[in-house]
Amino acid sequence: MRMKHLIAAALTALTLSGCSLVYRIDIPQGNYVEQKQVDKLRQGMTREQVEFVLGSAMLRDGFDPNTWYYLYEFQPGRGEKERKELTLTFANDRLATVTGDFRCQRPSIPRSDPIHKTGLAPVLF
Repeated sequence: MRMKHLIAAALTALTLSGCSLVYRIDIPQGNYVEQKQVDKLRQGMTREQVEFVLGSAMLRDGFDPNTWYYLYEFQPGRGEKERKELTLTFANDRLATVTGDFRCQRPSIPRSDPIHKTGLAPVLF
């Protein structure tokens, strides 16, 4: 009798261990862009400089070659989909505007900076 209970418990445990949740993989798609990369962008950069910082664009508009789209979508195995967009426009082959889900930070130059005394702009890295 005791052996039957032990075998039944072992079979039940073995059966229930196979009922775990199905593994779902995370699915990243597109250009992974971080805020620190966007912070390196400056108005007036050439297309080559932008491509060096961000990599090649996911989409380049066939009707407007002056617009580049960086799209990223991440679908975790369990959870909500995350989507980020970054749109760059160029004028005369120079970066003109940056729009999208990232904030474009411009370093502010305080009034006590030497630029206001010498007329020279500081080098920003």
